[in-house]
Amino acid sequence: MSHNTETLLVFGATGQQGGSVANALLSAGWQVRALVRDRASPKAASLAEAGIELVEGDFDDADAIRSAMAGVHGVFSVQPSSGQGALYNVSDEDEVRYGKATADAAVEAGVQHLVYSSASGVGEQPIGLPHFDTKARIEAHIRSLPVTATIVRPVGFMDMLVMPGFGLDIGHFLSFAEPKQSVQLLAVEDIGRFVAAIFADRPRFGGTVLEIASDSIIAGDIATYFTEAAGRTITYSRFPDEVLASNPFLAKLVERMTDGTLAGNADMEVLRAINPDMRTFRSWLAGSGRDAFRKALGSASAWDYTQA
Repeated sequence: MSHNTETLLVFGATGQQGGSVANALLSAGWQVRALVRDRASPKAASLAEAGIELVEGDFDDADAIRSAMAGVHGVFSVQPSSGQGALYNVSDEDEVRYGKATADAAVEAGVQHLVYSSASGVGEQPIGLPHFDTKARIEAHIRSLPVTATIVRPVGFMDMLVMPGFGLDIGHFLSFAEPKQSVQLLAVEDIGRFVAAIFADRPRFGGTVLEIASDSIIAGDIATYFTEAAGRTITYSRFPDEVLASNPFLAKLVERMTDGTLAGNADMEVLRAINPDMRTFRSWLAGSGRDAFRKALGSASAWDYTQA
């Protein structure tokens, strides 16, 4: 279906989620606009070459956001988080302020459909992890506004499993889940496909919350997939108790994984009907995840367990 008379504004288009969404919306025939910090940056230039209209500004620039939202049909809203570490240097209060301000600007601009990217595990009650609880506050604010909104809650990204520092370089992968626990994972490229489907059917998805995932696997089977992809044995275990005892943040992540809060609760049958081409973890490893996996196999870099 072509939507060539309507424009959608994408936040974070130079990043993972926004980039996936921008690409999928272009493929679906929408006119796409993106707010970027620096239109001369290589990533922004690549967006422009693809046919995306650029507006320069950031989350602290209310005038730029107002200009970017002028005349758009819909907005994809995602904010940087303290969970992304020093890359963005964003506090939890910054994230909440940005998320609320974006939603308020969408109402002011008369936007017809706001899609906000939250996180799996977010709900009405705090879970004790700040960069998840920030999203609950933004969700609550959006629900209080006079705007048609859809909230998507992505589960954990497949990309996170191939970050350096989880032990792939020494052949022993450490993770948050017990080996026999079922966990859901999301390929970043599938985010855009889900969001494109949501924008294409506002009557169906408006006012809903949709947890999104690409695959559901047994955590210990990650070792099998990694072994196949690496051509050498990779073993698996949850982070050891002595590590958790010395790191309260990591311990809380493991606790919330073990009790199912962060394991993913998406309805895979519903999602498959929306996006029949969802990536399995095995197919992702053989495709878009291959280079990152190969890099992690050869990298002894440490992961900062104070961030996730």
